[in-house]
Amino acid sequence: MSETTHDGAVAVSTAPPPDEGLTATQLADKYGLTVSGARPSLGEYVRRLWGRRHFILAFSQAKLTAQYSQAKLGQLWQVATPLLNAGVYYVIFGVILNASRGMPHSVYVPFLVTGVFVFTFTQSSVMAGVRAISGNLGLVRALHFPRASLPISFALQQLQQLLFSMLVLFAVAVAFGNYPDLSWLLIVPALALQFLFNTGLALIMARAGAKTPDLAQLMPFVMRTWMYASGVMFSIPIMLADRPQWAANVLQWNPAAVYMDLIRFALIDGYGSENLPAHVWALAAGWAVVVALGGFVYFWKAEERYGRG
Repeated sequence: MSETTHDGAVAVSTAPPPDEGLTATQLADKYGLTVSGARPSLGEYVRRLWGRRHFILAFSQAKLTAQYSQAKLGQLWQVATPLLNAGVYYVIFGVILNASRGMPHSVYVPFLVTGVFVFTFTQSSVMAGVRAISGNLGLVRALHFPRASLPISFALQQLQQLLFSMLVLFAVAVAFGNYPDLSWLLIVPALALQFLFNTGLALIMARAGAKTPDLAQLMPFVMRTWMYASGVMFSIPIMLADRPQWAANVLQWNPAAVYMDLIRFALIDGYGSENLPAHVWALAAGWAVVVALGGFVYFWKAEERYGRG
C-alpha cells in the first residue's frame, strides 16, 4: 500500500502481511487446511471401516489361500498342524504325565483336541496381530485406508481357518461317542464371542507391534505360558482340587479357558456344567465386549502414526 505526502513524494507503507505472526495451526484453521493422514473421529472411522468391509473379507481370504501355497499338502496343513500338536500333547500329558486323571479316555481325547484347536485360534490371532502393521508397511504407506482393516482381516482369516478345522474336530468327537445334538448349537455364540475377543486382542497387539517390532519374538513365549495356564491339556478343577479355590478360579476365569470350556461343554457329552466356572456366559461376553471395544479405541488413537518413522 502507498500514499502521497504533502510534497508530492510517494511513501510505501510498511504494514505487515495479513498472515505474518500466525502459527501453523492458525494458518491451517484460517484456510481450512487439515493434516495429511490425520485421525478421523471415532464415528467417522467406523463408517470408513464399514466401507472397506469387502476389502477386509477379500484380504483375509487371499492370505488364507496363500498361507500354505508352497506346501504340497496345501490347505490340509490347517488341520494337520493342530492335530499333530494334539497328538504330541496326548503322548506327553495324557500318557506320560497322566494329566487325564479323573477323565475316561473317551472324554479326554476330544477334550484335548478341542482345547488345542480353540486355543490355536486365539494364539494365531495374536501372532498375526503383532505383525499386522509392521509386516505390511508397504501397503500401509502406499494406500490410504483405515489401518484397523489389517488386524481385523487377520483375525477373520484365523476364524475361517478354525471353521475349516472344526470339521475334523466334529469327526473326532463323533469317533469317541459324542453325537450331534442341540447342545452343539452353543458352539456358534461361543465362537462369535471368542472372535470378538481375538479381534480386540489383535488390534491391541497390532499397535504394540507397530511401535516395537521385537514384540513378535517375545510373544511365542508369552502364548506358551498362557496355554499352560489355561487348561489346554488338563482339567483345571481336577488338577487343582487340592489347591486353594481362588487359584482354580483365577485360571478358569481367564478368557482362553472360558472359551475352551464353553465349546467343550457344548461338544462333549461327558463334560458337564460342574466343570464350568460360575456365570460362564457372562464372563465370555464381558471379556469379548471389553477387549473388542477397548482394543478398537486403543488402536484408533494411534491411527495417524502407523507406517511413519
